[in-house]
Amino acid sequence: MISRKYLYLVALARERHFGRAAAACHVSPSTLSAAIRDLETELGVAVVERGKQFAGLTPEGRSVVEYAQRMAASAEGLKQELASLRDGLTGRLRLGVIPTALTVVASLTSSFARRHAHVTAEVLSLATDEILARLRRFELDAGIVYVESARAAGMEVVPIWHERHVLLTGAGGRFAGRETVSWAEAATAPLALLTPDMQNRKTIDAVFSRVGAEVTAMLETNSIVSILAHVGSGHWSSIVPRAVLEQVGTPPGVIAIELVEPAVDWATGLVTLAREPQAPMVAALVAEARALAETFEKPA
Repeated sequence: MISRKYLYLVALARERHFGRAAAACHVSPSTLSAAIRDLETELGVAVVERGKQFAGLTPEGRSVVEYAQRMAASAEGLKQELASLRDGLTGRLRLGVIPTALTVVASLTSSFARRHAHVTAEVLSLATDEILARLRRFELDAGIVYVESARAAGMEVVPIWHERHVLLTGAGGRFAGRETVSWAEAATAPLALLTPDMQNRKTIDAVFSRVGAEVTAMLETNSIVSILAHVGSGHWSSIVPRAVLEQVGTPPGVIAIELVEPAVDWATGLVTLAREPQAPMVAALVAEARALAETFEKPA
């Protein structure tokens, strides 16, 4: 449905190395190189910058890659559509998730799996910018991100969860016995936070800036599990979504205190490329996300 030489070029654009691209396509480097030369002859343009090693794509090459990515995604959508007519939805769901949503996303993937038992899933922990970039390259089917960060051209977002963040701190520390802690007070604790490239960290920094608090993270990591482990050691505090604790529990010797002044809600949801028609896999996931959002909106 799409010539292999176009798929070879997509792999080369992704891997940025002839050997790795050939391995990903299960062919020899010479076969991949010959196919791309044949593609250049067919199109009458150079698509790869020539050199001893891969040096990048020409402007024409980037256009060809974008076209090939769209065609490959359409071909995969057709395969899914035909398979679903025979046996129901099959294939592999590729989902990028921001670190703070890696636990709560299980409520979406589990409900999807119960409805579509023949689909396998791949869940990757990624920063928001990487999720959006991989969606545009058709390397992900969907992402879980903060809703505000997903309002970009060519994207559609379904809000699912609304959550507040809490201060995670030692049960015997100076905030013991408190029901609430202000953001300004939290800024004075030795904080373990996600790295600055993570959207969660950006939103936390924005709140601290709003209240005029200067914060220096005493420990930074790109893993929410690492944050929980470090806070559990007794030295650090952190700010995390309450939903993380609802899924995995609060570490021993640690308490979660509501953050106020201000009280801030974050919306997290499913982001997909705005395409018509959607691939069956994506359409089924969007339907599941909307159904899940309705259950969260209902009063307890």
